[in-house]
Amino acid sequence: MNSDQLADGSVTGRIQSDRALLASRQIKHVVVLGANGTMGYGSAALFTTAVPRVTFLARTTKKAQAGLDSAIKQVRSATVASRADVGSYQDDLEAALETADLIFEAVAEDMAIKQQIFDLVEKHRRPDSIVATVSSGLSINQLAAGRSDSFRANFCGLHFFNPPNVIVGTELVANDHTDAEMLDFLEVFCRLRLGREMVRTKDTPAFAGNRVGFKVLNECAQLADQLGPLLVDKIVGPYTGRALTPLATIDLVGWDVHRAIVDNIWELTDDEAKPTLKLPDSMASLMAKGVLGRKSGGGFFARSDQGNTVLDLASGSYLPEEEIQLPPMPYVAEIADLYSQARYAEGMQILLAAKGDEAALARKVVAGYISYAFMRVGEVCESITEIDRIMGAGFNWAPPSVLVDLMGPAAAVRMLGEAGVAVPDALANAGPSDRFFQHPTVNTGRFFVAA
Repeated sequence: MNSDQLADGSVTGRIQSDRALLASRQIKHVVVLGANGTMGYGSAALFTTAVPRVTFLARTTKKAQAGLDSAIKQVRSATVASRADVGSYQDDLEAALETADLIFEAVAEDMAIKQQIFDLVEKHRRPDSIVATVSSGLSINQLAAGRSDSFRANFCGLHFFNPPNVIVGTELVANDHTDAEMLDFLEVFCRLRLGREMVRTKDTPAFAGNRVGFKVLNECAQLADQLGPLLVDKIVGPYTGRALTPLATIDLVGWDVHRAIVDNIWELTDDEAKPTLKLPDSMASLMAKGVLGRKSGGGFFARSDQGNTVLDLASGSYLPEEEIQLPPMPYVAEIADLYSQARYAEGMQILLAAKGDEAALARKVVAGYISYAFMRVGEVCESITEIDRIMGAGFNWAPPSVLVDLMGPAAAVRMLGEAGVAVPDALANAGPSDRFFQHPTVNTGRFFVAA
């Protein structure tokens, strides 16, 4: 049984269950494969906070050492170095896997590359060791296909969000043969020892967080073709319930990562919002010229000696931000002022009533987010609560249920209808006093910044 779903619902029962699960096995040695990558060294650094030995492995020892150096710099803690060792796949993998309790794979998001790594893992791992992939959306069942019974029973997806030392949201994804007790143990270990907000998702393309989140991000990338990046990030700004604006988020995660996720969803799904998941041609063309976001020095936005600049998607050149004229959006300042007073529901009412094309477009994007999340219930997760939790803890966005509760179900349904998106049955059938957000310990005000 999932430890979040104890039959008696009591705090005492959960504590007892957690203790029993933690005592059922131990994790003293973690081996991270692909430890030179951003997710690899970030995850390895996280493991050093709870495990006495973490081995950073990469194709060469030099690359593994570079990963360790980056991990130390990222978290600024001497604990990382004191608990870490480094090595290469060729020279050190076999010996490292002999004592590994958890093997954490963080190589490139490519099915063939991961399968090659798992060939080595299966050859040298202990039969009882846990094998986890940090894949952001590849099929866990497909990755486990053809493996031994022992491998499949101890294999799962453990999807940290980047950077894992900052973002606590984590998706746990079983394959059809994953051992239930092992999965329960790993969930409790990650929640209690690593401080994770654990969400179980189904083995569907991009799981839950990225399935919903990248739909919104890609829709905004499409809008940037028409309106320009600066205006889009102003329209879908922090006041809509997000810590970082959509196009700035794509720049942060990397255009190549964005493309891998949306291409995977586009290819493997066929839902009501599929058109919003087609990568814009302008992004594909610019990626061919080396534009990858912050990692390449610039994406939709860049910095120069003259200050902040904004990408012109047609020409590929950058314009100084101050030279771009934006239409007036006075409602944004009104909402920000209300948020600064913790008057979040009133702020939402201003958004719902605001006039003008920009306000209508903001409502359309927000409506698409709410609709898409609620429509995925039963497909990617068992309830909207899991989707709420991963959007809050993984993306730092206001969970869809929080937005509905602030608006009121009837107002939310009207907004969805006006935006021309699907109205989920749960919302259509809701009464005026119904509330959807079911995480009472979360301060929802943190999702609504004042600017």
